[in-house]
Amino acid sequence: MRIVVTNCNTTQEMTEEIVRGARAAAGPGTTVAGLTPAWGPESAEGWLDSYLSAAAVLDTLRTYDGPPYDAVVMAGFGEHGREGVRELVDAPVVDITEAAAHLACLLGRRYGVVTTLERSCGQIEDSLETAGVARNCAAIVGTGLNVLDLDDEERTETAFLAAAERACAAGAEVLVLGCAGMTGLQRVVGEKLGLPVVDGVAAAVKLAESLVALGLTTSRTGSYAEPLPKRRVWGRP
Repeated sequence: MRIVVTNCNTTQEMTEEIVRGARAAAGPGTTVAGLTPAWGPESAEGWLDSYLSAAAVLDTLRTYDGPPYDAVVMAGFGEHGREGVRELVDAPVVDITEAAAHLACLLGRRYGVVTTLERSCGQIEDSLETAGVARNCAAIVGTGLNVLDLDDEERTETAFLAAAERACAAGAEVLVLGCAGMTGLQRVVGEKLGLPVVDGVAAAVKLAESLVALGLTTSRTGSYAEPLPKRRVWGRP
């Protein structure tokens, strides 16, 4: 089984970190390859970045010419584009936001999301609402860290734990890492907090493996029917 993981930004180092986390979660026989958009924002933080990122990820998958893949994991937490990708590709498409929330709902009555900047909270809320899992979300809390700040492990852990206290105070029984760049943090903070912490990248990989193993893929009846044949201009002619 081959899974491609799409980073939502152009930072190659972050793609490599995400791929390490995805490979750690993958089962025997699953290979993971990372895709980094050739254009777009260096980090996705806000509506403008998110819409730009969505177009870049779609373009990256549209022009992909590597080995065939069995599933796509979209590693942008709260970012746009998943519905368009489901129309574009024939393989199952699993978004880390949706995957993490679904697994969190199996572990506790209410979950909380700890993310980067507060400005990302609205996007994440909308993404969870669209996926149908917002009802169980107790809180979405920002750490105040930029995406590119997450390579400072000590600072990230301290900020995450402080934000986690706020989420738990709001009623969260399970926590979700609200950024793909936080991959790997769940082991450390989970032990310190004494409650389950779900990493969206790992969750998406395991769900993607399950869909492929069950022979399931995106329905072409209705919402995710293949795009209508028409002339489309991608970027400048």
